[in-house]
Amino acid sequence: MPPLALYTFGVLKSPLADPAPLTREFYDIGEAVYEKISQHPGHLAHAQAADGERGSHFETDWGAWGEFVVPTWYDKGRTVETTALAATLSLWTGLRPAFDAIYTGQLREALNRRYDWFERRGHPGYVFWCVPDGVTPTWQDGVTRLEHLHSHGSTPRAFTFHDSFAPDGTPARKSGVGPNSDRVN
Repeated sequence: MPPLALYTFGVLKSPLADPAPLTREFYDIGEAVYEKISQHPGHLAHAQAADGERGSHFETDWGAWGEFVVPTWYDKGRTVETTALAATLSLWTGLRPAFDAIYTGQLREALNRRYDWFERRGHPGYVFWCVPDGVTPTWQDGVTRLEHLHSHGSTPRAFTFHDSFAPDGTPARKSGVGPNSDRVN
């Protein structure tokens, strides 16, 4: 089975550079969670700055992951001081490993607190799609798929845990990934 790409995107209530305790807490928790997920079975790779440096998401060299772009609904800053977003782009062996990594442990605890940090915008916060073997998805791919999901709902081109598709485009399950689902990739 080809790998699955996962793009996540959220608009933060305050810029990442904000020294307020809640922003620092999000940043610190995020670092620990990302480290843990990177070690999870089924995680293949994730977008990282090519030079390992941090700065503005928009000015960072992401190497094969491409230029950093955001969905059309992002309307906040684009500098180190004003950027108010969190985005990830990763590759997984399947939905089950991604589900297990996201809905357990530290990340689950962080998800339970997401509205402390993120604005409620009415847009999807993540999207999956199948990627051919050997292909590195780009930030633009992620944005395009997330916007497609928002406009058209789950399709073989862009889907969620609960309404997912197999690489051949057939629905992969009836009730989604989880303890009561009938099939898991």
